[in-house]
Amino acid sequence: MNASNFPAFSRRGFLFGSGALVVSFSIVPHVLAQEGEVQGATPAPAEPDLPGSLGDTPSLDAWIRIEADGGITVFTGKAELGQGTKTSLRQIAAEELEVEPAAINLITADTALTPNEGYTAGSQTIQNSGTAIRYAAAQVRQILLGQASERLGVPAEQLRAEGGRVLGPGGASLGYGELVAENLLHVNADPATVLKAPDTYRVIGKPFARVDIPAKVTGGEAYVQDMRLPDMVHARVVRPPSYTASLAELDEQSIEAMPGVLAVVRDGDFLAVVAEQEFQAVQAMRALAAAARWEERAALPDQQQLASFYESSATEVGSVSSVGGEAISGAKTIEAQFMRPYQMHGSIGPSAAVAMLEDDRMTIWTHTQGVYPDRGAIAQMLAMPAENVRCIHVEGSGCYGHNGADDAAADAALIARALPGRPVRVQWMREQEHLWEPYGPGMMMRTRATLDAGGKIVDWHYDLWSNTHSTRPGSAGSLIAGRLMGRHFPQDSATLRISPLGNGDRNAIPLYEIPNQRINWHFIPDMPVRVSALRGLGAYANVYSIESFMDELALEAGADPVEFRLRHMTDPRARKVMEVTADEFGWSSDPMPERRGRGFAFAKYKNHAAYLAIAIEMEVDADTGLLRVSHVVSAVDCGEAVAPDSIINQTEGGILQSLSWTLYEAVHFNDTRVTSSDWSAYPILRFSAVPDSIDVHVVDNPGTPYLGVAEAAQGPTAGALANAFRNATGKRIYDLPYTRERVRATLGV
Repeated sequence: MNASNFPAFSRRGFLFGSGALVVSFSIVPHVLAQEGEVQGATPAPAEPDLPGSLGDTPSLDAWIRIEADGGITVFTGKAELGQGTKTSLRQIAAEELEVEPAAINLITADTALTPNEGYTAGSQTIQNSGTAIRYAAAQVRQILLGQASERLGVPAEQLRAEGGRVLGPGGASLGYGELVAENLLHVNADPATVLKAPDTYRVIGKPFARVDIPAKVTGGEAYVQDMRLPDMVHARVVRPPSYTASLAELDEQSIEAMPGVLAVVRDGDFLAVVAEQEFQAVQAMRALAAAARWEERAALPDQQQLASFYESSATEVGSVSSVGGEAISGAKTIEAQFMRPYQMHGSIGPSAAVAMLEDDRMTIWTHTQGVYPDRGAIAQMLAMPAENVRCIHVEGSGCYGHNGADDAAADAALIARALPGRPVRVQWMREQEHLWEPYGPGMMMRTRATLDAGGKIVDWHYDLWSNTHSTRPGSAGSLIAGRLMGRHFPQDSATLRISPLGNGDRNAIPLYEIPNQRINWHFIPDMPVRVSALRGLGAYANVYSIESFMDELALEAGADPVEFRLRHMTDPRARKVMEVTADEFGWSSDPMPERRGRGFAFAKYKNHAAYLAIAIEMEVDADTGLLRVSHVVSAVDCGEAVAPDSIINQTEGGILQSLSWTLYEAVHFNDTRVTSSDWSAYPILRFSAVPDSIDVHVVDNPGTPYLGVAEAAQGPTAGALANAFRNATGKRIYDLPYTRERVRATLGV
């Protein structure tokens, strides 16, 4: 099916369409706990055994609406971030409703329309929202069959749903729209709802062209950056030169007189300019920046001494896991220390948002990953009732983890308050994105393990040092504008929270069978630079460290790295992805040509999401320090595969992103300012460095629960690359990234 067969569906058309009752469903006002952080008040618990997000929003009509003409609308509180959500969720709903995906109108995250599913984060969209939609759709189908049974006087078992109609014996049929009575679907979900059997699937697991791609490849309005509303004006912000800078002096009169300038907005240390045309706003921004004088102070630590900074800054130690007895003596004990730098999201499209204040109501179009949390923070910042603030998700050009999206939305709202009645578009500049986005936190990991005489791991100690990995909204203090404005909302305090979802401790517990384990998180409440959720949170660095160390232990045991992992693994699904990867890669312990190496790694994301194993072949140029990854093979098991092509796309993207992090990326700063202000100071993977081949194999498990997959590849990729370097050179690099300078220094060149 071509993507063009899916109907275009606008929120404006939905809100103002003729004769449609829109807000008839029940939305529970809460924010789900995501990314290891608890956000907002805890609602009264619904039935605990309802699957997915139904446990928080149980009413069917919060998820599915059928109109009198048979039109079907499905609602999700999750956002499309490039992972294929708009296509996959249509497939799930269409499967159980027995219609084609093209018949489904899908509304994504919008505080006026959709369930509150917190953040689109942690690879939980299909796992939580997809599961909810699937069960809701199956129950709706059963309700429609029951209604048709009463209308036709035919037992329900003699009826079937097909193509938006219920068909019965003798050619009898009724359309879905004919069967829907007022409030028919205003009932709670039933956890006993029976789903279709995998051998009857018509849509799930089948290839469908993604509906979000055409506009992205044809120059259409694909992103919030592309939005152009009638009578829209353009704004640019002026940021302080450093985190602690305060505005000492400003002469804005000359800027207000510049062509096209409508307003200079100043609120405390928050500065912005608004103009009729975008380039007029850019010119005025530059003039405003030149006219501002800031007072700064040195407040950042020595970047060359971060290990000692982490140790001295940790205020408490949390036990992530403690299994078995005291330390056991064995044949050999080894230890290692690994470091991860601060890393950027590095979104290719700088953050943007559009906001409009009209009739005391603020509407914001934003690529935030949490429309409800962002609404709450912005409402607090503006001292407005939350119900008067509406956040509508629009895709952003480059969005995963907590980048500048929420901050750009807050900027737009604060500026729009000064120009009621006109849509205000805010677009960050490249240096603003680089310098002010929340970075992935730096981390330090120390590992010690003991092998017995038979080459089995009998004791494992793992200590990590890190701040929280999520400072998402939150309150107004989680927003740059909230902290800079005259009221100066304080930043939310960071606290140590260890949960099954994980945070800095995500994937710190190895999945391998090790009888004695001690895993501790040394919590640092204040990091020197702004930090928050970067894709995978702590999993990237923890898996990198664990999988690097597993290879060192295999060497000590005189074992093949794959065999050594299988020796310590009892989970059959984990073993399966390892074996598939090794077979498809043609894994061997035979020596490779000089300066060429192979590496292997495995992880189960968050230890309860997708299983992924990966093998990498790499060549090392000792003279230049250049590492060239030539061949990559991966196998992934994310339960039932709704959209295999999207799973492959997400895995390939995760591999490439991890290669970029591992080979190039690190934020640099001096004692006062962040200095990584552009792509030359913060290089990322280029097309010339993309591997010659990446083969991803989906291990499907029809009928099993969905497992999050979008962030499964980052950690194993880093581990496999590190192990390939060790295999090629006989030396190990412990501190990320593997820059040319670090490679040459390690090799003594």
